[in-house]
Amino acid sequence: MFDYLIVGAGYAGSVLAERLAKGLNKKVLIIDKRNHIAGNAYDHYNEDGILVHKYGPHIFHTNSKDVFDYLSKFTEWHNYQHKVLASIDGQMVPMPINLNTINSLYGLNLSSADVEDFFASKAEDVKQVLTSEDVVVSKVGRELYEKFFKGYTRKQWELDPSELDASVTARVPTRTNKDDRYFTDTYQAMPLHGYTRMFEKMLSHPNIKIMLNTSYQDIMDEISYKKLIFTGPVDEYFNYCYGKLPYRSIDFKFETLDNAPFQPTGTVNYPNDYAFTRITEFKYLTGQEHRKTSIVYEFPKAEGDPYYPIPKAENAVLYKKYQALADQLSNTHFVGRLATYKYYNMDQVVAQALSTFKKILNQENSIPASDEKNILKSKN
Repeated sequence: MFDYLIVGAGYAGSVLAERLAKGLNKKVLIIDKRNHIAGNAYDHYNEDGILVHKYGPHIFHTNSKDVFDYLSKFTEWHNYQHKVLASIDGQMVPMPINLNTINSLYGLNLSSADVEDFFASKAEDVKQVLTSEDVVVSKVGRELYEKFFKGYTRKQWELDPSELDASVTARVPTRTNKDDRYFTDTYQAMPLHGYTRMFEKMLSHPNIKIMLNTSYQDIMDEISYKKLIFTGPVDEYFNYCYGKLPYRSIDFKFETLDNAPFQPTGTVNYPNDYAFTRITEFKYLTGQEHRKTSIVYEFPKAEGDPYYPIPKAENAVLYKKYQALADQLSNTHFVGRLATYKYYNMDQVVAQALSTFKKILNQENSIPASDEKNILKSKN
């Protein structure tokens, strides 16, 4: 009998497994349908000995000291501040848009005060900012919106920015200074020996058992457990009884090259040209020294592994129906991007998992797990 069955060995599941095993001395079984731990953060050495991220670039950044201190128990860090260029009109210019971006793109020599006036002169008067298009054109105008955002967003989501929630483009700031870092968080670093090594240490507690290549549906009636933590798709848990929540997926095309570096920075965005959205060169991220270099192209697509919840109003309404079902289950916790249908950064998932652990600590009343299985079956 396990105290907890945890479905999914990514951030949400692994953090909770470690906390429950070490903090509460609980016996935990963590399962994953993939053949590895670490979820989408999984990294490995390719056949040429280069450390690559199997599911695209993962750059850690946070403003939370609690999150950074927690993960620091399982890894040392390689200091890294991510920089992104965008291929625009035959130039590679800093992204997010900043003072250098405007001066380079238009051959100007503006100051910070000047560029603020420049943005104001281009900005459109949007009465109510509701969509991703509204966010950008209200700040920097339509020309920059079309150069940097419209094409990239269409490729990424297969939707026009006018159809997407404002949160999508609101994630990308506009700056009036020369700060060309993609993130400005207090803590920016990469696990010194990679993400997978960090997860291995996190899950090394003797109270934790790991089963890979294992689907929850295949074992839910065979494993004895008291409580469940589910980090997979919430609609899948409830057998899609209200319909399927839509996601965007990605095809990753990896190449290893003899000549390094391939590009001038870690990531280059291609908003308007080519079918891919960006190219990332891993050695910038990891700090690894190697005579070769490895890059990855990202091709967004509709079908495949669920990576990005699609932020549209009707999808939020559908998720709320599943959330109502989830709220009925006192002994089941839904944690993480897929289980709560929200696009989280890595640090936000860790914070959510740590917060869930605190709730578990305070949880006093429970119903038998067998009763929860009956509730689930009645909804399928």
